[in-house]
Amino acid sequence: MVKIALDPTPYHHDATLLELPEIAARLGYEYLQLTPHVDFSPFYRYPKADDDLVARFKKVAADAGVGIPAILPVQRISWPEEPQREAAVRNFRRVIQLAVELGVPVINTEFSGRPDHQEDSEAAFYRSMEELLPIVEREGLRLNIDPHPDDFVEDGLEAWRVLRGLNSRAIGFVYVASHTFHYGDRATTLLPELGDRLGAVYTADTFDHRRSHGLRYISNPPGNAARIHQHLRIGDADVDWQELFGTLRAIGYLAREDALIVSNVFAEDENADDVSRFQLQRLRELIG
Repeated sequence: MVKIALDPTPYHHDATLLELPEIAARLGYEYLQLTPHVDFSPFYRYPKADDDLVARFKKVAADAGVGIPAILPVQRISWPEEPQREAAVRNFRRVIQLAVELGVPVINTEFSGRPDHQEDSEAAFYRSMEELLPIVEREGLRLNIDPHPDDFVEDGLEAWRVLRGLNSRAIGFVYVASHTFHYGDRATTLLPELGDRLGAVYTADTFDHRRSHGLRYISNPPGNAARIHQHLRIGDADVDWQELFGTLRAIGYLAREDALIVSNVFAEDENADDVSRFQLQRLRELIG
């Protein structure tokens, strides 16, 4: 059965780590993907949770009836400069320990390199994986990676080639719907190529930045290297949701016991409760 999980990022500014499971339950979610909260594993920094906090979090999640199918750290594991990469590996080792302590089988993350240093970033990624992948495999975890806009690899197919090169069944792909146009808008061909290595699907809408001859939305000065995308409610922009979920159904993803769909709308914090409830209902319709 497909797990639909809430990404609680819109609540991070006002809620403690221990309040997140109750928020998810109140909104109707049975699952929560734990994203970079300052009390747990902040962006690019060493994780801040100790054994006591992990135990307390496990208890409040169990009390709320909310499962934690995955955690999402973001560390500079593909950074082209060695001090930052070494720190990221150190931080990620602790993330793996936290996943094991929580009993969470999946870590979803990003490459976190630089597009202006593509070759060096790819080399850095493989160096980091030489250290981290044996630990991931030993612990029986699944590590799924998203080629995020403004990373050293943004095209979905090329990212899959990078991941496939690791030659490990512990490695999978995170398909983020709001990144689909940076991936190359290739859901109908990329998802079948991924097959059972598709590890998670994130659901938020975005505008196609390529439309109107590149003027769908404008950033100044013209020609700058900014990667702009949105995380909007399903149906508010240009993602073809029938195509996406039709493809997920065709490849058997929606029938998998480990299938994970994450709602990750970030653009409407002031309406986070209403948006989160809408997302849950709409996802149930698309899956159903």
